[in-house]
Amino acid sequence: MRVAMVSGANRGIGLAVARELGRAGFALSLGVRRPQAIPPDLAPDAFAHPYDATDGKSARAWVETTVARFGRLDVLVNNAGIAPFVGLEDGTDEAMDLLFDVNVKGPFRVIQAALPHLKAAGQGRVVNVASLSGKRVMGLNVGYQMSKHAVVALTHAVRRLGWEHGIRATALCPGFVDTDLVSHVTDVPHEAMTRPEDLARIVALVVQLPNSASIAELLVNCRYEHMI
Repeated sequence: MRVAMVSGANRGIGLAVARELGRAGFALSLGVRRPQAIPPDLAPDAFAHPYDATDGKSARAWVETTVARFGRLDVLVNNAGIAPFVGLEDGTDEAMDLLFDVNVKGPFRVIQAALPHLKAAGQGRVVNVASLSGKRVMGLNVGYQMSKHAVVALTHAVRRLGWEHGIRATALCPGFVDTDLVSHVTDVPHEAMTRPEDLARIVALVVQLPNSASIAELLVNCRYEHMI
């Protein structure tokens, strides 16, 4: 059985991805801040491990415990992230440091720990949940935009390093997704936003494609933009 690790899997996109991969037959290792918060429908079958995206030791412990439990690692989905407003005029070093610690260094640390096991799998898959904000700049949240541009760059670095070992990496770049992260948004009706379940179906497809059908970036939008 193939094994998938998913961070931030207690809600939103991460939870939807975990459910979809579980339905696809993957064994699940879920990295969350509070393992006891895993929804009941996942709890019987999924392994939940404490994971703090700001803690490098936490990332390594999650990977090592997963491999010890299941004997292998095939898929890594880096979904955990935050989106506080850090503007160009009034953003602080502290706010920017936290954004990059969670959104960029978090997945970087997990990937570093997971790479030997993904290489061993021969068909390892990494999906980094980025954003359309990692492909263009529309709003004024420069901190978030910078962090998601970095996640796209990280994804291409994984593709370059892991290609000869069968590792394929994808940057998933959605626009507005109807989750708690955008509960404050009022200019786009929430019923018109992309559903987390639809992104989950995309992730499940991508990680099951053969090495000869690699997708580097996936831009998913709920409204028209000329760039797409």
